[in-house]
Amino acid sequence: MLLDDLTGDPRQRMGQKKRLVQGRRRARDMDLSAEDAQDTDPTLLNLERMGHVTEVLGELKSGKEATVYLARGPRGLIALKIYRDLQARSFKNDAMYRAGRYIGDVRIEKAIAQRSARGLQAQQGIWTAYEYQRLWQLWNAGLNVPEPLVGPHPSAYTETSPAVLMRFIGDEEAAAPRLSEVVLTPEEARRAWQEALDGMAALLRLGLVHGDYSTYNLLWWENHVMMIDFPQVSDKQNPNFQLLLERDAASLSRSFTRHGVNESAEATLREVQKRARQPGPQPRVQLP
Repeated sequence: MLLDDLTGDPRQRMGQKKRLVQGRRRARDMDLSAEDAQDTDPTLLNLERMGHVTEVLGELKSGKEATVYLARGPRGLIALKIYRDLQARSFKNDAMYRAGRYIGDVRIEKAIAQRSARGLQAQQGIWTAYEYQRLWQLWNAGLNVPEPLVGPHPSAYTETSPAVLMRFIGDEEAAAPRLSEVVLTPEEARRAWQEALDGMAALLRLGLVHGDYSTYNLLWWENHVMMIDFPQVSDKQNPNFQLLLERDAASLSRSFTRHGVNESAEATLREVQKRARQPGPQPRVQLP
């Protein structure tokens, strides 16, 4: 997309132009660090050796939990998410999301509970594999999520730990913005709100709750909402399921106020539960 191709009202046009310029500047500024990372990071070297990544183009986001790179592979542009070592991460309350998850090895479960070195290493692998597992489940069910690029069999994606590879949402110029950052027209805001409700309802229909559902983890791309970030997704085996569901409804309603949508957490939850009882999207067909 070129600057001359931008459309929409002046506020939207200004926001699009700003993102494009920032995208170009970020790509230029990150060239050196991306090259250094690809030459030295053992995870990137492993992904390159396995043929999943051919080039790292730049760093998209660096947070307390993971760093996300823009990369290129045999199937095009990749969002490459690499989790930090658990000892350096800030996810102190991950036990709330892990409750009810089946591991199947008492010794590993004990090591994780004790947060020993062995437990942290095991938990890192489980956390990464779990995000892949959920991503494949949601993608196959027809939800608006990034397409996973490794798998679907666990034997394939466990080899990429601590990385998760998914199709990049955006283009050569810039990544799709988060709904927490973008400026929407009133009509776009209404559409985004409806699609955000549909996304949360689609998760609930599958017996799942996101666990961190707000405009921060929703992308806006080509006038549609895309859900991202799934390692903390929980099912109904989690005793905290209802609490997480109520919290997601509150987070969603609160975060949408910046777009002029004012719905209470209670009304949001009721609407999501209502929609979850209705038919969902068509599953995607996996070609051999």
